[in-house]
Amino acid sequence: MADWPQFRGAGSTGVVADDPRLPDKWSKTENVQWKSPVPGTGWSSPVVAGGRIFLTSVVSSAEKEPPKKGLYFGGNREAPTDEHRWIVLAYDLASGKMLWEREVHRGVPAMARHLKNSYASETPATDGERLYAYFGSAGIYCFDFNGKLLWTHQAPLHEMRYGWATAASPVVDEGRVYVVNDNDKDSFLLALDKKTGKEIWRVKRDEKSNWATPFVWNSGRRKEIITCGTNRVRSYDTDGKLLWELGGMSSIVIPTPFTAHGLLYITSGYVGDQTRPVFAIRPGASGDISLKPGETSNRSVAWFHPQAGPYNTSPAVYRGLYYTLFDRGFVTAHDAETGKEVYGKMRVDGAFTASPWAYNGKLFALNEDGDTYVIQAGQEFKILGKNSLDEMCMATPAIAQGSLIIRTAGHLYRIGGKP
Repeated sequence: MADWPQFRGAGSTGVVADDPRLPDKWSKTENVQWKSPVPGTGWSSPVVAGGRIFLTSVVSSAEKEPPKKGLYFGGNREAPTDEHRWIVLAYDLASGKMLWEREVHRGVPAMARHLKNSYASETPATDGERLYAYFGSAGIYCFDFNGKLLWTHQAPLHEMRYGWATAASPVVDEGRVYVVNDNDKDSFLLALDKKTGKEIWRVKRDEKSNWATPFVWNSGRRKEIITCGTNRVRSYDTDGKLLWELGGMSSIVIPTPFTAHGLLYITSGYVGDQTRPVFAIRPGASGDISLKPGETSNRSVAWFHPQAGPYNTSPAVYRGLYYTLFDRGFVTAHDAETGKEVYGKMRVDGAFTASPWAYNGKLFALNEDGDTYVIQAGQEFKILGKNSLDEMCMATPAIAQGSLIIRTAGHLYRIGGKP
């Protein structure tokens, strides 16, 4: 895999082709090519293109309260009153040297955030020539790879549910940048010209706050922008016209959709709800494809589970199996084409926010303590090892050039791979 252009990679799957250079064993020193400090706070994932790693962060002028680990109540906070700096960073993939840092905004934050969220949780995206960095509270910024600012777009700022701040990342497809901003006042899906930043169209959404990154699905029949929400999952064509919609999600929606085996996988699993569904959708749907009470499939829904969805993490499909990593430390596996259970909840220790990834016959699960569990892929659950970095981790890693790029609370690691 040469590049990693967006959250969870080119197909939003977190899965890459087998590569003997990719590591399955590491520590703070073992198999580490380099380790570089990252200023500020941010849980955006790294993206990789053109021999460079890009990420975002926000630097506060006051001492910050460290986040607690795991799921808990009481994480709501008032908006801070000290000055913050929103920055975009570029590192050299080969050496780990910081190539440039660009400040895009400075001031007192205009919104509150959850203690476990950050003001730089949206993962940037790249088309191989430009970088598109989105801060939900501070706008969209386009740079060339040398750090020259090419354009900016200031999207409207609206308060998020419970004051938790934003997290949905942008996606780039052909000549456009797509951004979803589901908030408590005026939710929308936005299409921008990637070269100029000019608005091509904007669709108003009947949604309150959610945190799910959109997905561009090219099924071979047509191209669709898939957006997940509490009221409805909606599919739009490239002109912003509604193609189909689906009800039945949980009350808070975070995981990113993706495709495999010709199906679109959609899930949500707020831990406070009884409804935590997984849907596998066939291509070519139209209209309202919601399941009727008691149904587990219909013409457009290949299979459905009512209580198998995770809260923060996005699932992965690898070698025919659909893997779910739950925030509270369990893994399940289902047949990706039929939804049939392969094994139920199997324990992995810790709290999990980063999404799982897979390669070389193994599934990887990174917990908030910085421990990555290496799990055997296949019909039988088996933990093969545990790799520890001893630093808090909530960002999903990137995979590029035969190596793993992991962002911790204060550092960026390149693990494995030959220089």
